[in-house]
Amino acid sequence: MAEHEHGTSSVELLERILCPENLQRAWSRVKANRGAAGVDGMTIAQFPAFARKHWQKIRARLMEGIYHPTPVRRVFIPKPNGDLRPLGIPTVQDRVIQQAMAQILTPLFDPHFSAHSYGFRYGKQAHQAVRSVQAAAGEGYYYAVDCDLKSFFDTVKFDG
Repeated sequence: MAEHEHGTSSVELLERILCPENLQRAWSRVKANRGAAGVDGMTIAQFPAFARKHWQKIRARLMEGIYHPTPVRRVFIPKPNGDLRPLGIPTVQDRVIQQAMAQILTPLFDPHFSAHSYGFRYGKQAHQAVRSVQAAAGEGYYYAVDCDLKSFFDTVKFDG
């Protein structure tokens, strides 16, 4: 059983992720965000009945480490410059699981991230990054670095 930096085993983390209260909070967030169906076609409205019927089997697969997320549905949304930006839409089930994981893992790992990192972080927004750069300029700094790795996750080799 793997022991993590915070003295928590993988099983203990999974138990926290999959506890009913955490899952209910995750479902509430996913439901509030609305969003389109994934490749399975299941809508937000259809998910509760599906979950009632199948959740125990899904939970068992997660606990056994044999759960595999469904591939995302790829859509392209227009960018202001006329280009198209690819967007992956996970299934509602995978969004709930991802949200449940984020709710437990983010408080464990986020404190270790740089205070100067603003992308996709709870409580951090683009205008805060701009103010940070403005403050640094006022302190005499001349350069700021903005890094965006185009298609990064499309190029990562995930199979070992």
